[in-house]
Amino acid sequence: MSLLIGSITIGLILALLALGIFISFRIFNFPDMTAEGSFTCGAATGASLIVAGMNPLLACLIAFIVGMLAGATTGVIHTHFKINPLLAGILVMTALYSVNLHIMGKSNMPLLNETTVFSWIERFSSSVSGPDAVSNLLGWEVNTRNLWVLLFCVLSVAAFSFILFWFFRTNIGTAMRATGNNDQMIRALGVNTKVMIIIGTALSNGFVALAGALLAQYQGFADVQMGIGMMVWGLASVIIGEAIINDNSLGAVILGAVIGSVLFRLLVAIALRWGLNPNDLKIITALFVFVALILPTLMSNRKPTYKRKVNA
Repeated sequence: MSLLIGSITIGLILALLALGIFISFRIFNFPDMTAEGSFTCGAATGASLIVAGMNPLLACLIAFIVGMLAGATTGVIHTHFKINPLLAGILVMTALYSVNLHIMGKSNMPLLNETTVFSWIERFSSSVSGPDAVSNLLGWEVNTRNLWVLLFCVLSVAAFSFILFWFFRTNIGTAMRATGNNDQMIRALGVNTKVMIIIGTALSNGFVALAGALLAQYQGFADVQMGIGMMVWGLASVIIGEAIINDNSLGAVILGAVIGSVLFRLLVAIALRWGLNPNDLKIITALFVFVALILPTLMSNRKPTYKRKVNA
């Protein structure tokens, strides 16, 4: 049961990553590879500031801002220098590798002895329920501390999802969605689509960097390689969520991205539980994404088609 709780917690943290990928991939149809660099950048920034003695929440906020700067850089390169969006993301992602090394000063930074958001929650749990308190959850004994951490992640993701839902219903958010749907039409209405793309890529990578900062605090370390494959993870979460929810409304798609992230993490945990070699994890991840991509097509092909009867 502890493995299940831990997997759901990580899935919820990475749901912020999925929300970021949702913005770039679904709102703007922008294949933004910056995410793999901004995820690590958020983790490196948050970890370095916490080690320096900064408040963990403030460190997360600064990590979010740094991620926005990385995303805005990609947006500027694409819009102002007419560089292909995929190539622009790769350029910034490559540059961020060196930036992340300079931020941390080394390839790995431990946080086990530092004060983090999750160590606050653990102290709160100890003061309320005791240091070794155990709760009964569906017949299983679970450490109460893990449940408090899970509750914090649920509330945080719910809050950010609501904020994102609200934002995309404002004038700026609506203009951003229209830019992704039909940039020529919205440009004719006087909206600067270049600015919308820059804001969108900045917001997307801000969420990705925040996910990196929280995951580093949860795992107890930041590593320069931890962003590898996160773009695929976010895409898989969005695609799986869309296949499950099967609703194109804004709220449903945001909810689907969160559910897809948790479900995808559970699938990975189950594969590891069944004895999967950790070295094969990336292969399994790629297979999951492949199945998620072709599943909607296969299901639509199997649906029976009915011919409407025409009255004479």
